[in-house]
Amino acid sequence: MSGVEVQVVETSSLGDRSYLAHDGRVAVVIDPQRDIDRVLAHAGRLGVRITHVAETHLHNDYVSGGLALARLTGARYLVAAGDQVGFDRLPVTDGDEVTVSERIRLAVVATPGHTFHHLSFVLRGPAGPIGVFTGGSLLFGTTGRTDLLGQQHAHTLAERQHDSARRLADLLPDGAQVWPTHGFGSFCSAAQADASASTIGREREVNPALRLEADAFVTETLAGLDAYPAYYAHMGVRNAQGADLIDLSPARRADAAELRERIAAGEWVVDLRSRKAFADRHLTGTLSFGLDGPMSTWLGWMAPWGGPITLLGETAEQVADAQRELARIGVDRPAAAATGHPGDWAGGNDDRLGELATATFADLAAARTGTVPRGLPAPDLVLDVRMTNEWRAGHIDGVGHIPLPDLPHLLERVPAGTVWVHCGSGYRASAATSLLQRAGRQAVHIDDAYANAAHAGLTIVTGKETS
Repeated sequence: MSGVEVQVVETSSLGDRSYLAHDGRVAVVIDPQRDIDRVLAHAGRLGVRITHVAETHLHNDYVSGGLALARLTGARYLVAAGDQVGFDRLPVTDGDEVTVSERIRLAVVATPGHTFHHLSFVLRGPAGPIGVFTGGSLLFGTTGRTDLLGQQHAHTLAERQHDSARRLADLLPDGAQVWPTHGFGSFCSAAQADASASTIGREREVNPALRLEADAFVTETLAGLDAYPAYYAHMGVRNAQGADLIDLSPARRADAAELRERIAAGEWVVDLRSRKAFADRHLTGTLSFGLDGPMSTWLGWMAPWGGPITLLGETAEQVADAQRELARIGVDRPAAAATGHPGDWAGGNDDRLGELATATFADLAAARTGTVPRGLPAPDLVLDVRMTNEWRAGHIDGVGHIPLPDLPHLLERVPAGTVWVHCGSGYRASAATSLLQRAGRQAVHIDDAYANAAHAGLTIVTGKETS
């Protein structure tokens, strides 16, 4: 036994993992999210002292809690020497080795590709290497995307990503664990993780970076890249400056009159309840971004950056959960919040309440034959709001396409008439229909899994560009 354990701190809403490696006495934290109370709680339960915090890179998909955690605990903060930052840190570079304790050492390995100065940290115990914290380099069955620093660097970074993955595989035994930060739903990943755990040996068998030659890997990687959240543009800058402690104190409460004023001003007033609850009854002019899906990713992508966001939840716990998720991506404080139910938010005025018609792909198939079921309005247009790569892989013949993140800017391009909207599972379509409804359009939410479209008899076509 090495006497060294690694705890995973999962942030499933952003598709990321942080890690706490310890020997029962002291610990090092890798790539902490901004809400460091979770890491401190882990350390407290384990009875260990955090002496080191390490960043594999200046993250693009979340605001790091590394600086705040290091300052709070007095830990040494390991950041790539090549990164220009606005705070004191322990600059580390390829070949450095950091002693955390008698049982834990970190070997620093330069693994450029996701960023130019990206590092991986090999965790060494008394008997040798145990595993490697790979950040956005070698992921489970894929690698980190290479275009976050601009398309002009994507090809060069893809070549370096291939070299970096090969270097890690050459340095480490097959049994070494792989602990990536990205790849579990994060748009920082070139593709999604194909497993929940992995080793160097497994990656040799399945990872394109270790199976393909450089040219083929670069071509495949670049061809697979789709758009990524607009808020990423602010994350690297924020992390280079250094983020302060997170403020999760309750947001200021808004009454019905204030909610009416904010909606009238065109502000984003967000309903955090499930999309089914939203469809059944909601405050007119609010937008559906339920906590039962990746709320922070889509809301952070689409809402005007720096603009006021008001959160509506059934409970204070719902609002607090949303506030935490948004703070992770740099939306530091909601403008206001309210709890309860739509009737409360409307101040008892039922004229301010609305509903949203829902349908299935079977309903759409019937409507296309001239039989509109259950009194639904006939579709003048069917709109697919999935991402471009999803569209190209297969879409319903004859539908329009606007990726959800583009819809706020392209609402005027949606032809007149009743719009039926679908996505892959129903979550994004709920957000899209609420946007259309707020703009005064009649919309129907197809709340159904895309796989059911073909089963319903709708024709699926592939390989065409966005219409």
